[in-house]
Amino acid sequence: MEQKEQKKLLLEVKNLCKYFQISRKETLKAVDDLTFEIYKGETVSLVGESGCGKSTTGRCLINLYTPTKGQVLFDGKDITKLSAGEKKDFCKRVQMIFQNPYSSLNPRMTVKEIVGEGLNLHEHMSIQDKDKKVEALLKTVGLNKDHMSRFPHEFSGGQRQRIGIARALAVEPEFIICDEPISALDVSIQAQVINMLKDLQNDLGLTYLFIAHDLSVVKYISDRVIVMYLGTMVESAETEELYGNPMHPYTKALLSAVPEADPHIAKASQRIPIKGEIPSPINPPECCRFAERCEYATEKCFKEVPKLREVAPGHKVACHLMDEKR
Repeated sequence: MEQKEQKKLLLEVKNLCKYFQISRKETLKAVDDLTFEIYKGETVSLVGESGCGKSTTGRCLINLYTPTKGQVLFDGKDITKLSAGEKKDFCKRVQMIFQNPYSSLNPRMTVKEIVGEGLNLHEHMSIQDKDKKVEALLKTVGLNKDHMSRFPHEFSGGQRQRIGIARALAVEPEFIICDEPISALDVSIQAQVINMLKDLQNDLGLTYLFIAHDLSVVKYISDRVIVMYLGTMVESAETEELYGNPMHPYTKALLSAVPEADPHIAKASQRIPIKGEIPSPINPPECCRFAERCEYATEKCFKEVPKLREVAPGHKVACHLMDEKR
């Protein structure tokens, strides 16, 4: 904990909410009262089932979505209140790797144009210098000079994602939001991309928000993990602490589903099933949103929203069961 306190606070999210008005009476609460921090040089992962608000959170942090409530402070400044010059600087310092490499690249642009687009906006470079920069970026992500004149449809999924990573790196950002960057890739390619992201972080001093649902990958790449359920945070802790001592019933169920390579450990471990389907985020009830699927739910769980409490140093849980143990 002392080591983390010495690091620079890069991103601070305070009571972030993002609501979408579906109709006059219906509001979809994609993200609801989310608070966390990210320190320079670390990797924080957002995990949870599909539809829990992970990608919406990422889009709010990069200002693609304007938050309904709350604040997103990058280097101490509210990203929704930046001047034109500050916005341009913010876009250079913060980049995003999108989930689907088949739809995130412009099919009418060559690789040189895709990777060099950020350089056109943020750097004053000659054509020769820009070509050299693009070539160096492609080499960094495992591609070469010959790929510069090709179009996205000429590449495999893994290669396309490498192009997306090169595009994000082009303007030399400090903070990169990785929105499920390997979910659309073959398993054999996933490890290559993850290892490359770790190497780039070490070489360039990058900070990551890693959005994923593959908990085995999250354990490998993360310093801290935030577990989301239906737009809210249910648990947050350093990676070793969360995987070794999960406290929220939802987190325990998620971790029990992670495949185990050792057959003896796999046989001894017990899968914790989650009953029912994830409820609709449209007008959710003012109580614990996991209560309907939780085998430990009490009457209090259906009446009150549990508060996020620090139950151990750096380990926060939002569950009424923790209140009973105090």
